[in-house]
Amino acid sequence: MLVRVIKFFLKFFAGCLLCGLVIGIAGYAYYSKDLPDVATLKDVQLQTPLQVLSKDGELIAIFGERRRTPLKYDEIPKTVINAVIATEDSRFYEHFGIDPIGIVRAMYIGLKQKGFSQGGSTITQQVAKNFFLTSEKSISRKVKEMILAIRMEKELSKDDIMALYLNMINFGSRAYGVAAASYTFFGKTPDQLTLDEAALLAGLPNAPSAYNPISHPNKALTRRNWVLGRMLDQSYITQAEYDEAIKKPLNVSYHSPQIAFSAPYIAEMARQFMFEKFGEKAYTDGYKVYTTISKQDQIAATESIQKSIIDYDKRHGYRGANKILWKENETAWDDSKILETLNKYTCYSGICPAVVLKSTDKQASIVLTDNSHVEILFDGMKWARPFINDNKQGAYPHKVSDVLKAGQLIWVRKVNDLWELSQLPTVNAALVSLDSENGAIKAIVGGFDFNLSKFNRATQALRQLGSNIKPFIYTATLEHGLTMATLLNDAPIVRTTGSTTWKPKNSPPQYAGPLRLRIGLGMSKNVMMVRALRAVGIDYAATYLERFGFPKENISHNESLALGSASFTPLQVARAYSVIVNGGYLITPYLIEKIEYTSDKSIIYQHQPVIACHNCQDDLIITNSTPQTNNDVENATNESGSEEPEQANLRADDNIIIPDIEINHENNNKPITPIYAPHTLSSDIAFIMKDGLRSTVFGGSDWQGTAWRVKALGRRDVGGKTGTTNASKDVWFSGFGANIVTTVWMGFDDHRRELGKTFRAEGGANTANPIWVDYMKEALKDVPVVTDVQPENVISVTIDQKTGLLPQSGANTMTEYFIKGTEPTRYATKEVGTETTDSDGNISELF
Repeated sequence: MLVRVIKFFLKFFAGCLLCGLVIGIAGYAYYSKDLPDVATLKDVQLQTPLQVLSKDGELIAIFGERRRTPLKYDEIPKTVINAVIATEDSRFYEHFGIDPIGIVRAMYIGLKQKGFSQGGSTITQQVAKNFFLTSEKSISRKVKEMILAIRMEKELSKDDIMALYLNMINFGSRAYGVAAASYTFFGKTPDQLTLDEAALLAGLPNAPSAYNPISHPNKALTRRNWVLGRMLDQSYITQAEYDEAIKKPLNVSYHSPQIAFSAPYIAEMARQFMFEKFGEKAYTDGYKVYTTISKQDQIAATESIQKSIIDYDKRHGYRGANKILWKENETAWDDSKILETLNKYTCYSGICPAVVLKSTDKQASIVLTDNSHVEILFDGMKWARPFINDNKQGAYPHKVSDVLKAGQLIWVRKVNDLWELSQLPTVNAALVSLDSENGAIKAIVGGFDFNLSKFNRATQALRQLGSNIKPFIYTATLEHGLTMATLLNDAPIVRTTGSTTWKPKNSPPQYAGPLRLRIGLGMSKNVMMVRALRAVGIDYAATYLERFGFPKENISHNESLALGSASFTPLQVARAYSVIVNGGYLITPYLIEKIEYTSDKSIIYQHQPVIACHNCQDDLIITNSTPQTNNDVENATNESGSEEPEQANLRADDNIIIPDIEINHENNNKPITPIYAPHTLSSDIAFIMKDGLRSTVFGGSDWQGTAWRVKALGRRDVGGKTGTTNASKDVWFSGFGANIVTTVWMGFDDHRRELGKTFRAEGGANTANPIWVDYMKEALKDVPVVTDVQPENVISVTIDQKTGLLPQSGANTMTEYFIKGTEPTRYATKEVGTETTDSDGNISELF
């Protein structure tokens, strides 16, 4: 009987085993048929955010939902690995991808609770689930997970699986991977973690939100101590190490990414660039974008723009409190209500909200968003005469209570450790700085504060140029036969067309009669510019402007062109000045230097700039078919002089090169054949006009140029041009030092508003030029002085300062540059009004 029972049970168990085997094989065949290939994990690209950096590797911005810095296995500390194994999978190095004991335990708990709350997953299974499956809690998903885990153990080493896990897993607070978690919670790299810190991190993946040490410190501490206990039980640490670690406090705080310096307009341009090329993958595939800017230049640009805007705003008066929370005869708000209101506001470039609690004649007590109480003395608000309009301000205050009252919500900023009254500016400004030889952008500031306005005025704002256009039209006159010594009449002009009268005026409205063209440029004489335009013809000058990269659709064909009625962006203007500075070559601005993968540091794109070539294209002058905005590179030539295919297109709105990127992990170190910029302006004319732009700085023996403030740089290789439009709605300064070309603009976004006046009218010389000087002091700090090489076809001739002709003995003389064949050959002996008589008695009327 007993033997019969034993046989029955043996047959039963054999049948169950056979059925289980059949079911297992069938289940494996069914669930595995559509599973992905685990071999792809060998080359997996972890979701890693986009990083934007300066050319010297300083972090500017990070874009992406997940913070992650992938590490190799040997870069992960053993303490962290041991803590994770003790916590998540104690038999990790023994099992084959699944842990039968863990599965039985999970099934038992699941049956007991009538639901699967625990998965019994190994680390290998968790990697499989996170890379290939959903988080759905079901038997089918679990079976697929187990199949994938077994396959993974065959394809990958244990170290590879552990590295994938520790780089992939969520630790909370948007930190994915142990490197990101180490910095997020401790501000450290993984190799700097202590035992207690490693244990804390190891306990987080199980429930990142519930155990988050910042939001739930008590739960996190309990979890950390449990992990330390597991490490002790499994002999990863000694009793002494356990006793020391468990006594330590959490000591955590949130660490945001280590941004080296703020350059939000640059960061946004780079982000747009990457999104256009890679779509949403730009934020997840681990790209590092190296820009052309440097930390030193960008900080100098930002500070010069912000300082000038604040100075302008203070000059034009105080516009009053942002809001009145309670009046003097009303009950003051309590602290909680004040803070609740303050927390609705944010700081902008150091200008922060505050509420006045008390005001006396000598000081005001204020509270800030962090509930700190500080004082503002009268020196911090004595500037605050009332704003009436852009051209008028009230009287200066005599005491603090003239300006501030209790209950006012105001703006303040800290200067030299003291708080002063401030306000959010309504005026704006932009700066663009380029390398004139290759178009690399050295700095861009698109406005006062990106968080106040994301509109990039440097690349998107079309503004009238005013006198900033004069060098380009004067260059056209040099091409047409005039010289820097040509006399033009500085006298009023009246043009009547039907019932319309046009009377262009100098600013200030002073006239000196016949003057040399160099003086007209240096002193920015408007009526001379109109006469110069008439000398060459409007259509000729308008077409000529295209040589500098100005879009033809923005160029007006009327006499107001001479006074800068055409509208361009600051970037377009800086690019145009580069043509004069580099000897006549139309370079193309670019921002992205290279792109690399974070994971293997392979360079997938290296920008190839279009460069000025001073010795290989002198015979190639593009005149009547000047490259347009979207086709500049088509006309570039390579080293042998043959045409190159189009390399890239430009943005229609900002002229920045957008390359057609092809991801390439090979041959990135091959030498690059240079691409040369089209030569659109004679090097002879460029040399003379560049020298003319120096005259606006250094003037003459008896006259001062409008850009005399540039002398503060203390070097001779500088020059530039001021620009002010009618009613001072736009003010400009564009200029160069060595090979750096920088354009500055200031104005209101509302084109109808004037910059106005205070003690003086706002203008290019006194409003925009100081910004340029402040920036260039830093940009040129370590740049050697450059001496231009005089072209062979340019000669120096001594002329009479008054007439521009050859001098008689005793005349005041100077040296002037001429292209051979245009130099004066006559001696002036007599002047009568606007007529000149030469030594042969011939009379000429000045134009």
